[in-house]
Amino acid sequence: MDASTLLLPCSDGAVAGAVDYRGRPASRSGTGRWSAAMFVLGVEIAERFAYHGVSANLISYLTGPLGESTAGAAAAINAWSGVATMLPLLMACVADAWLGRYRTIVLASLLFVVSMGMLTVSALPVFNHDGCSYHSKSLPCSPSPVQVAVFYVSLYLVALAEAGHKPCAQAFGADQFDQHDPKESVSRSSFFNWWYFGMCSGTAVTTMVSSYIQDNVGWGLGFGIPCLVMVFALLAFLLGTRSYRYYTSTESSPFARLARAFVALIRGTKSSQCDSLATDDNAHREEVKGVLRLFPIWATCIIYAVIFSQSSTFFTKQAATLDRRIGSTLRVPPAALQTFISLTIMAFIPIYDRAFVPAARRFTRLSSGITMLQRIGTGLVLAMVAMVVAALVEMRRLGVARDAGLVDQPKAALPMTLWWMLPQYVLFGLSDVFAMIGLQEFFYDQVPDALRSLGLAFFLSIFGVGHFLSSFLISAIDGATKKSGASWFSNNLNRAHLDYFYWLLAGLCAVELAAFVVVSRVYVYKKRASHDNGDVM
Repeated sequence: MDASTLLLPCSDGAVAGAVDYRGRPASRSGTGRWSAAMFVLGVEIAERFAYHGVSANLISYLTGPLGESTAGAAAAINAWSGVATMLPLLMACVADAWLGRYRTIVLASLLFVVSMGMLTVSALPVFNHDGCSYHSKSLPCSPSPVQVAVFYVSLYLVALAEAGHKPCAQAFGADQFDQHDPKESVSRSSFFNWWYFGMCSGTAVTTMVSSYIQDNVGWGLGFGIPCLVMVFALLAFLLGTRSYRYYTSTESSPFARLARAFVALIRGTKSSQCDSLATDDNAHREEVKGVLRLFPIWATCIIYAVIFSQSSTFFTKQAATLDRRIGSTLRVPPAALQTFISLTIMAFIPIYDRAFVPAARRFTRLSSGITMLQRIGTGLVLAMVAMVVAALVEMRRLGVARDAGLVDQPKAALPMTLWWMLPQYVLFGLSDVFAMIGLQEFFYDQVPDALRSLGLAFFLSIFGVGHFLSSFLISAIDGATKKSGASWFSNNLNRAHLDYFYWLLAGLCAVELAAFVVVSRVYVYKKRASHDNGDVM
């Protein structure tokens, strides 16, 4: 991103509806724009560093130090991730109705620091039985009940912090650009691309650094470093306080607004009602209609979210069975392969923003190159292809295990290089550039203006439901296949059948894609002028 992109020409006057940190009308030239958004982006990068410092390698911690089974650990991670991505619905309402986005970000960042500190303490040797070390080659380790309790309390506090941070930070960053100013509006569209670029940079760094430290030095230090990063990011965010634009609202809780809207929608506005009540009812009905019309798009992206959850669970367990040597001394941590998702996103976003969009604009005459729903649909196709590739690679991995006579030696490295898994990670990254960013922009842009934090929470709830559905599928399939004597998710992955699970997800994604095409063709954008009369697919 060059300087000409970051710096917008100054214009006189105040920004409508926005105030500065003292509550005065926000100056267009002195507040907001990229100079303010960069502070928000900085705390988001740190939040990604902290969150993925826990989640990226969590399955290794659960199946290692905590001694859980592969299927149990995967289900537990999906349940935790589901909570972390469903709670934003509640926290967005709290932010929009009471705390405001700025205060919510500050409080969530403080909670991140506290919860990450507790995780660090839970991983210290003081909790180990009889002085056992997790890096001991001779002594088996078993977690104490206190360690397990502190760990899970800390883990769900991280989920609560994530829930407060996630819907507010992105909306607060986008608030720094005036949607009614033509030049700032274009920069806001670009902001969503660079926002995800920043998120992925934080994810890439922590996946490489934290997973290596956790696997080779210690889990305490591996959890402690993200905690310190979050402390410094919070201080930097506070330094930008004077430059932010704040949007105040006298509206009630979004949940209360939606409840009144449903009541108004059901009863209708009777002619005997006073004009002011009738006007309020009409406004409430329009709000609930604005939310309900997003539901078909929401529902047809759930399987994409299920697929998304596999990269930090089963992909990591698969990678642990492969030859991960680079040179004679370096062994790549299994979780570090997730870095390729972030690196792909970071490499392709500038190409998308600087090459693909201008090229597409020549044909479509849309400022965004393609519509938001076209972007999401492309991502769904790539996700389906990624699962097909993952299934084929897993079939080969199982074949290598059989040919090498290592089926019953799950801890032995197979004579198959880790680079076989690279294509599915790259496809995941490409899918995210289209679907993930498209969904973020879609749910921010298409909800009623007063409910934008709630809109981003709806976006996150796709992944919450997806994680819960993934957890349910894993538990149900594990229970059903165990009865036949061979679980798809056996602790010995050489006797498991993850390939069957991946084929199942690919098939479900194909069905979902067909439904998405149908509902996207009839969807009418809230802002028709930007989308060429609603032609979406």
